[in-house]
Amino acid sequence: MNNASTKSIRYLVQAAVIAAIYAALTLLASLMNLAYGPVQFRISEFLTVLPLFTSAAIPGLTLGCFLANLASPFGPVDWIFGSTATLLAAVVSYLLRNVRIKDIPFLVPMAPVVFNAAVIGIELACFSDVGFGFENFSWIAFGYNALTVGVGELVICYVLGLPFAIFLMKTKLGKQLFL
Repeated sequence: MNNASTKSIRYLVQAAVIAAIYAALTLLASLMNLAYGPVQFRISEFLTVLPLFTSAAIPGLTLGCFLANLASPFGPVDWIFGSTATLLAAVVSYLLRNVRIKDIPFLVPMAPVVFNAAVIGIELACFSDVGFGFENFSWIAFGYNALTVGVGELVICYVLGLPFAIFLMKTKLGKQLFL
């Protein structure tokens, strides 16, 4: 095999492994009723720091989110909105990977917090118990849902995700996995 095909295979494998781990961890969180709805502590969201290391994390996280959201009680709405939020967050995280304070990529975990709070906040405000559609949107419901989803995301991304990223940056494991 030539170098280009080796890189392509490595990219696909990285994306597939990230997708599988994300989906499995989200489904695990759903067993504890923490993966869908206004209160979310998706353990899998700590993986949203991986665009810091590889662009393969962008399709990996997006596919993983889509697969996990196949079990969502919101059905196709969550397949579309949840996957879109994850895709946007992963792209912005990748773009922010070189913005650092004392070599710490503090902004990388912020992208998933912002996009999930906004997009999932809108989704829940429109498609939750109140009704099913954009005509049901209210700013109060959006604010509540954006806050609760955002806080859960903030905790996971900064308490688990950022230390995970720092660990990978400082160890041989991170270099072996992503170089």
